[in-house]
Amino acid sequence: MLRAISSYVFINKRLHPGLLDTFKRGGAQAIEIFAARGHFNYTEKEHIKELGDWFRTEGVEFHSMHSPIYMSNEFKAGGRPLNIVDLDKPTRVDAMDEIKRAIEVAEYLPFRFLIQHIGKSDEYEDPRKFENALSSVEHLRAFCRQLGITLLLENTPNDLATPEKLKELLRALHYPDLGICFDTGHAHMMSSVHQALGILEDRVRSTHVHDNRGDRDSHLWPGEGTVDWSDTMQALRAAPQVPALLLEIEGQQGMDVAEKMRDAYKMLETAAVTAGQ
Repeated sequence: MLRAISSYVFINKRLHPGLLDTFKRGGAQAIEIFAARGHFNYTEKEHIKELGDWFRTEGVEFHSMHSPIYMSNEFKAGGRPLNIVDLDKPTRVDAMDEIKRAIEVAEYLPFRFLIQHIGKSDEYEDPRKFENALSSVEHLRAFCRQLGITLLLENTPNDLATPEKLKELLRALHYPDLGICFDTGHAHMMSSVHQALGILEDRVRSTHVHDNRGDRDSHLWPGEGTVDWSDTMQALRAAPQVPALLLEIEGQQGMDVAEKMRDAYKMLETAAVTAGQ
């Protein structure tokens, strides 16, 4: 499986080539960039160029971009959440406009997948919100396709982004290219990795790999929580299209990210081999 990591581990820092070097030292063959303006300013051409030059010279794939989730220069700094299913149309339009600004990075810095949330973390089920999800996803998919990007929806802990609701949305839209970014930690919190993958596996195109203890979305390194990694790796490797093994980890002060990456990849790949025996 392709070794990859999300820049989320450095979400509170401005992304620069030195941090990307850390990912390469840790063994990453591909990187996902989290689109938060204080971290990656997708509206600043110089910042885009700086990162683009690194990708072009270092031979690492710009695999995916995580769609912005806050209307703020800083991640979670009191900014209004970007919500593509909001019942207030102007709020929904603002969210779509901001996401499209981020997608336009691909004109200068191409990437393969856009990872998109359906609603906020506390989103409740409402037929009107489901209709908004259909409309917004259809619009974003069309915008992405113009730039050669595949849109992936992420399973998140809310009523509109369960595996069952995502499958319902995929069926309603009838787009075979529309896929899933499978989040192991969210699946573990909501039901189980095995159950969620059983529903979504035919549309999984990428992953967010992290651990927790089932109580909160803590984004731990694999092995630091209670996810069954032998079962998880066996299921991921058996998917019709084997996805990248993309770590999405909560950073901590003083953490040796490159060393933790190497240990995580080794553990997960060993678990995959053991499960296959």
